[in-house]
Amino acid sequence: MSTVAGDKVSGASEVGRSLHDFVTELYPLCRSITGDGVRETLRLIQRRIPLTMCEVPSGTQVFDWTVPLEWNVKDAWIKDKDGRRIADFKVNNLHLMSYSTPIQRRMRLDELRPHLFSLPDHPEWIPYRTSYYQENWGFCLPHKDLERLVEEEYDVLIDSSLQPGALTYGECYLPGQTSDEVLVSTHICHPSLCNDNLSGIAVAVMLAQALALRPRRYSYRVVFIPGTIGSITWLAKNEDVIPHIKHGLVLTGIGDEGGITYKRSRQGQAEIDRAMVHILKHSGDAHALIDFFPYGYDERQYCSPGFNLPVGCLMRTPHGEYPEYHSSADNLDFVKPESLAHSYTRCIELFDLLECNRTYHNQNPKCEPQLGRRGLYRAIAGQQDKQFKELVLLWVLNLSDGQHTVLDIAERADVPFHRVHAAVEALLNVGLLKECGSQITSDVRRT
Repeated sequence: MSTVAGDKVSGASEVGRSLHDFVTELYPLCRSITGDGVRETLRLIQRRIPLTMCEVPSGTQVFDWTVPLEWNVKDAWIKDKDGRRIADFKVNNLHLMSYSTPIQRRMRLDELRPHLFSLPDHPEWIPYRTSYYQENWGFCLPHKDLERLVEEEYDVLIDSSLQPGALTYGECYLPGQTSDEVLVSTHICHPSLCNDNLSGIAVAVMLAQALALRPRRYSYRVVFIPGTIGSITWLAKNEDVIPHIKHGLVLTGIGDEGGITYKRSRQGQAEIDRAMVHILKHSGDAHALIDFFPYGYDERQYCSPGFNLPVGCLMRTPHGEYPEYHSSADNLDFVKPESLAHSYTRCIELFDLLECNRTYHNQNPKCEPQLGRRGLYRAIAGQQDKQFKELVLLWVLNLSDGQHTVLDIAERADVPFHRVHAAVEALLNVGLLKECGSQITSDVRRT
C-alpha cells in the first residue's frame, strides 16, 4: 500500500508532470454541459482508459429535470468601429458566456452593456459566466477593457446553435472480485478552467489507469459527467447500479496549492468518511474536514435523500474561497504538478485502505499467544520499534473477534492504517489470524 505523502513518493515528480501535461492538452477545449467540446474531451480520455460514451437525447425527463438542447459554437466576437476585437472567443473561450444564443447585430454601447460581464476587483481577469436554462447571450472581458469602451456602435457576432441533440457523459467500469462498487465522479462541463474542472479529470483518469493494473476486491466505476444535470441524468439512467455502490468520491479542484479539504457524505460516518479522516489525520498534512451541506458539486445529487449514497468530496481550497475561482486566472500556472500528484496519492491511499479493510478472527483468543517464538520481532532494529510493533500486534489480536475491521482497530489504537495492516499480514503469515467471510455483501463474480 502507498502510505506516504505525495511529495515523498518515488516518482511523484513524474506523476505530477504527467497530470499537468494532460491538463494542458485539455485546456484549449470549449466545454459546456453539452456539445462537441464535451465529446472531444471524452475522446481524449478514451485514448488513455477504456471509456464508454453515453448520449442522452435532449428533452429526456430525468427526475424533475429535462435534458437541455445541445449547444455548440463556431465563433463569437465584439468589434469596435475600427474593426478591433475587444472580445474574441477564439483567443479565449471564456470571452463568451456559455450557452449564449446566436446573434449578429450592430448596436450602441448602452444596448450592449447589459450583456457584458467583468470582475472589478480583478481588472486583468476574464470571468466565467453561464446561462444554461434561460435564453440569453453575453460576453466576459477584463474590467480594464470594459472601462475603455466608448459610446459608439459595435458589431456583435455569436455563431452558436441551440438545437435538439444530446447530453454526453463517459464511464469507465473496472470489474473486481465482487459486484460492489466504488464510484469516482468528476465534472467535465467547464471551458478553459484548470483547477475547477481539469484537475479532477486528470486525476480520475490516472486513478483508472492505476486501478486497472491492480487486483481489485471492489469494482470501480469512474464517471465523467457535466455538473449537476450530468449527475442527475446519470442517476436517472443507472438506478439499477445504485444498490451496488458502497463507497464514492467526487473529485474537484484538486490542483491548487491549498491543503486537502474533505467534505463528508450526507451519512457523515460512512466507511469512506472514516477512511479519509483517518488518512488525513495521520498524513502530517495541513487539511480541513467539513460536514455535508446541500450545495457544491455532484455529491449533493448522490447524497440526495432518495439515494443517500456514501459519497464524499475531495478538493483542496473549496470553491469560491480562492479569488481565481471561475476566472481566467484559473489557468495552467495556477494548478501545480506537485499538488496534482499529492491529490492523486491521497486517493490511492484511500482505495488501498478500502481494499484492505477486512475483518479477522483471532485463532488463539484465550489469552495472548507467545509472539516471540513465532519470529515476529526478528526484523525489528531498536527496542522502541519492538515495543511499538508488539503493541500494534496485541491490538490486532485483541480486536480481531469478527466484529472489528482493520480500520476499527486503527482508529481505536490511534495508529496509521498501514501499520495495523502490516501487523495483520504478519499474524496471518504465522496462522494467528483468519479472515472472516467476505466483508462485501455481493457474491464473488464467476469470471
